[in-house]
Order: sequence, then C-alpha cells, then structure tokens
Amino acid sequence: MQGPILVFAESSGREFRKSAFESVTEARRLAELSKTEVHALSIGHGVKDQASSLGKFGADKVSVADDEMLKLFQPDFYRQIALDLANKINPSVILLPATSSGKDLAPRLAIHLNTVVAADCTELEIRNDELIATRPAYAGKVLLKVKMKGNPKVATLRPNVFTAREVTPPTSPRIESLSFQKPVTRMTVKEFVTHGAKKLDLTEAGIIVSGGRGMGGPENYKILEDLASVMGGVVGASRASVDAGWRPHSDQVGQTGRTVSPTLYIACGISGAIQHRVGMINSKVIVAINKDPEAPIFGFADYGIVGDVFEVVPALTQEMRKYYGKN
Repeated sequence: MQGPILVFAESSGREFRKSAFESVTEARRLAELSKTEVHALSIGHGVKDQASSLGKFGADKVSVADDEMLKLFQPDFYRQIALDLANKINPSVILLPATSSGKDLAPRLAIHLNTVVAADCTELEIRNDELIATRPAYAGKVLLKVKMKGNPKVATLRPNVFTAREVTPPTSPRIESLSFQKPVTRMTVKEFVTHGAKKLDLTEAGIIVSGGRGMGGPENYKILEDLASVMGGVVGASRASVDAGWRPHSDQVGQTGRTVSPTLYIACGISGAIQHRVGMINSKVIVAINKDPEAPIFGFADYGIVGDVFEVVPALTQEMRKYYGKN
C-alpha cells in the first residue's frame, strides 16, 4: 500500500477519547506492516496541547484543527477539514472509530473521495498488499472478510475491540496546525444534550450493567446504577425498557441502539432477544441474571444466575463493595 495511514483521533472536550488511542494503535500496527507513516487528525477546540499524547501510541505526525466553531461535532465542518487533509497527503487508509461521530464522518469522506467504507470492523489485516476487513453482518450472525478496493480505503473500528498500547520508546510526533475556513453549510449545530452524568460513553465502557423489561419500571434502575458505580461501569438498557420510557435512547444496546464490546456485560432482567444480542455479543464476558431459566440469554451467556434481580443485584453490589474496598 502506498501513502500514510490517516487516523481521525476523536476527542471529547479537550481530551482524546479512548477510541482515539485504539485507532492510532491499530494504525501503527498496519503502518509497520506496510512500511509507512501514521498521520493523526485532531479536530476540536482547545485540543492542540494534547496532540503530542498521540505519539505515545505511535502517531508520526498530528494535524490539528483548533477553532471555537469546532467545539461541537459539525459534520460539514469536520468532513471538509478531513477531506482537505486527505487530498493533501493522499493516504492509503483512513481509520475512524465506530462511534456516533466516526460513523457519521466516514461515509461523508468516502463519497467525496469516491471510495469504499468497511463499517464497524473487528479486525484488519494486510494480505498481498491488500487490506482485508472483518466485520459483522446479518445482525451479527456471521463475520465477513471483505477485500477492500479503491484508494484510500476507509474503515471504522469498533470501540473496545482494538486494544490501545503505548509504543516503546514513544514517538515525538510532528505537530501541524491547520487553518479552518468555514465551508458553506445548511446545517447549524447548537448543542449536544446528554442524559445523566456518565463518565464514559457506552461504547467505550469496560463494564456495562444493563436492564430490561424485568426491571419493572424506571425507579428500579437505581440498583443497577449502584452496582455500575461500585465497579466503575455504566448502565445500559434493552429496547423494551427504552420503548417504555424507562431509560433514554442513548442507553440502548442492540440492533437499533448501540453496539458495545465491554470486558464485562451484566444483563439484568433481559430475555436475550436477537435484537439485543446483536449489540452485545462481542462482550468478553457475559453474565445473565433472570428468574426465567428458559430465557434465551442463558444460551449464550458465559455465566448465568437464575434468580430475582431485586435480590441478586443488591447482594452482588454488597460483595463488590467488599472486593473494591468501598464499604
């Protein structure tokens, strides 16, 4: 493959998201195989001071677009900045995280570059100087290996699947400031509204405690929030509980919600319908708590507890407090 590997290093406020370091790490691995460079792109406001931290994960160069108008993700602005840089450096591959922003930006770039996108990839490999992407299809029932044609090749990487690793010794990337010229747009982004005070995005969380119809009502999610808090995780939800108005859509895990890959997924009162399974089947360890021993979720969970969530979860929280020394 010719040309550097361009990575969209997504940030939240003034800090890079975990997925940015995962993407740069994977780019470094591919760059070593194809003997090229890793060129990271950071877009936002107040992010320039953090740009050098991408060198710890293997970025050779970091281009930074820092402007007040870029504080919030604006698809037309971000697309134009990334497109201008891509046309300038002619990358062989463009990697983005499969987050809300990354999945929005990737196809916009691809259509302007007249190329292809492999979405939500779980593995990338170089074979005979070609990029092969592994990605789920048919609601997660199969994994496809896709040979990507065209140049550059655009791929989004599923968060938490690729592990962020610091390189030794860390590189000192060249930092370049990009000038931002506001393009013509019909879109105005005024604000992003979040529900609750989650420290982590659902897609980047290492531990998720999810509740379904078996929770009985919104007030009962307090026991899940307590368990998640003790373990340093976040709370998720099934489509049934979101449709009932018990939790916001941003909490939804599943085919029409978020796709997650945490180290530990605890499903409480969730039956395990295919729609939910699609969104969490790549979790490293799945623990199911359900009073119905015939619930489908026990068919693919690593550990199952047949019992009442209102008895099991508080008892589990108490044990976790002891384990983490938070009594």
